[in-house]
Amino acid sequence: MTGSDASPADSPSFPSSSPSSFRLAYVPGVTPSKWVRVWNERLPDVPLTLLALTPAEAFGALREGTADAGLVRLPVDRDDLSAIPLYTETTVVVIPKDHLLAAAEEVTVEDLAEELVLHPLDDTLGWEQPPGLPANERPATTADAIELVAAGVGVLAVPQSLARLHHRKDLTYRTLTDVPQSRVALSWQAADEAPDLVEEFIGIVRGRTVNSTRGRRAEAQKGQKQPKDQKERKSGAKPGRSGKPGAGSRTAGKPAARKPGGAGGSGRGRTGGKPRKRS
Repeated sequence: MTGSDASPADSPSFPSSSPSSFRLAYVPGVTPSKWVRVWNERLPDVPLTLLALTPAEAFGALREGTADAGLVRLPVDRDDLSAIPLYTETTVVVIPKDHLLAAAEEVTVEDLAEELVLHPLDDTLGWEQPPGLPANERPATTADAIELVAAGVGVLAVPQSLARLHHRKDLTYRTLTDVPQSRVALSWQAADEAPDLVEEFIGIVRGRTVNSTRGRRAEAQKGQKQPKDQKERKSGAKPGRSGKPGAGSRTAGKPAARKPGGAGGSGRGRTGGKPRKRS
């Protein structure tokens, strides 16, 4: 859908001072495609530009303003950045396909006690003490560590998305239990209020519907006229069925209550319309 296809109700306009595009950084392993698709459906007049960056580059882009928001991994420095956690990833151990651990469905820390476990400099798990035997040197990147695993040098613990990203036919992975897990978050420059476009993207990643999304849509609806019945409720008017004040005040379908003594209301001592007992 292009900007010309969208109706004004579906795609309210920004003020002229608002940015004409939204720049979203994302780190390796994170897949923003589903959120980008929703963005393009809801805001067809605001292009979304994806920036594939390393974690260090992503945080730098947010601080420098070259990215409006970023899908990053926690922790985030809250001194100058805001963040909302989105999801937690499963941690796996990457091993050669012919490794003994490949026969197991899950692997524990104890299973790695005699394994050389690689710990790359761009590690995303934040180990206090990685399991297994330490290597003499730390690989520079996760990609370098994957190459060493393929060469039979050791094994590697990573978030599952990174294992998929660096998939090789000669490698496999198994879930690693009782270890740190990586959490993915949406981050942006700290401010009293999130910018309008960032608020729109927050609504998308949190699953808000079109009507509940805050941001420019809510701003555009502020000036809309109130429905007639809302105005009448505010003014205190209670229109009847005939449109005149007081009309239709009786409950529909119920006759008026009779006075004791019948229709004439003479009150000859009869109660509730029952006949007297004869002596």
